Amino acid sequence: MKKLREAGLFGGGMVTLSGSLANRYNECLSMLGVKPTKLKTFSIDGLGWSPELAVEKKDNYYLNTGDANVNAIVITPQQKGLAVHMPSHSFDRDVMNAVFAAYDREIRDITKDAALVLNLDQKIDAFFEPFDLLRYDEIEVTFSVLNELDKRQMEQQAFINLFKRKNNFIDRDVHQQLLKSAKQFGDLRGRKLKLEPIRLKVKSFYTRAFGGVFVLKNFVKKILVFEDEKMFQKAINDTAHDILLFHQDHDELIDALVENMILRKDFKGAMRTPRYDRIKKHVFVEEIKKTEHPLSEILDSHFLFKKYLNKLSKEVQKRISGVELYYQRLIVDKNLKIKEYVDEHFVKILHEPHPSLKEEEEELTWKLLSKIVPKDPVHMYWYDKEHFYALYDTWSTDYQDWVIKEILENNKKHGL
Repeated sequence: MKKLREAGLFGGGMVTLSGSLANRYNECLSMLGVKPTKLKTFSIDGLGWSPELAVEKKDNYYLNTGDANVNAIVITPQQKGLAVHMPSHSFDRDVMNAVFAAYDREIRDITKDAALVLNLDQKIDAFFEPFDLLRYDEIEVTFSVLNELDKRQMEQQAFINLFKRKNNFIDRDVHQQLLKSAKQFGDLRGRKLKLEPIRLKVKSFYTRAFGGVFVLKNFVKKILVFEDEKMFQKAINDTAHDILLFHQDHDELIDALVENMILRKDFKGAMRTPRYDRIKKHVFVEEIKKTEHPLSEILDSHFLFKKYLNKLSKEVQKRISGVELYYQRLIVDKNLKIKEYVDEHFVKILHEPHPSLKEEEEELTWKLLSKIVPKDPVHMYWYDKEHFYALYDTWSTDYQDWVIKEILENNKKHGL
């Protein structure tokens, strides 16, 4: 991971905490019932998640209260706009953006001497079966101020009101209570410490609950797509819900997504994209064993790539270049079927999000495609970081270097 860190692709775009801020973070963890960290310095993302603590605790989702309820910690206004590196849902970053949009000034005030613990509550205590996800229609974000500073404010105001009543200004006990509060918490008058809950509508989304499920609700029919085969097998025994159920590896899934105008077929257009080129090279790297040139040099050279491609077996060559071969032969024989020449994984890869989708639906669809066929390293990094990091460690040093370069170039093109 060292090279990813140096390139800003792991742990990048984070805020470093130490000293009093680190202590404050530990107090927030205690509020959540999580054991404080022994680390003196660590970094956090927009959700308050820390990669160092995830390693320490051997739990990527240590902030969560089960799969159903996600928590966040806001220690500093510098978390505004930061990425959410290990989301439990596809909408987690949007939720945090909404929080900062609604309470930017209040967050700046509160985090001067306290912090916020957020609960992304959908009014479900726990998920018992995948169909509970269909009830996930609204998120309510509630706020708890560290050390209950909002309650201390109310108490301080009560002391002030008591002080002003009748002759209480000469009462020593009232004086002492007011001074004690002021010394411990400062002057809390005029500060907005009570944040009203934010309610946000939830449409289609992805959740890591039940081994990972895509909940597609806004189409012709509701669709649940499972990553976990066992969870899918349990779900299909339910006959009470009129929805479509698929495992992500089912061939029928792609057809259903096309019918529901979630995906579209534009194979010729897809062939001309950088994504298709990256996928070919990724499959090539999976097959090539020995090379006289560095992989990064081969992948960047049209001539070297062709040279090494031709050293592979005809079957592998056809799998990598089958799309081009199919369209060449189609000129002569219009009756050819694409599956006769193109590997089934490539047929799936050539699908793209339907142009009618809204931006958040398009992002979710790209994430689904990255799960179905994880062959594009750039899209894996963008849409499925946890899987990307796991695969990255299995790649050769040369390929790691090439992938890092590709991600950085594409991040720049897309303004990321």
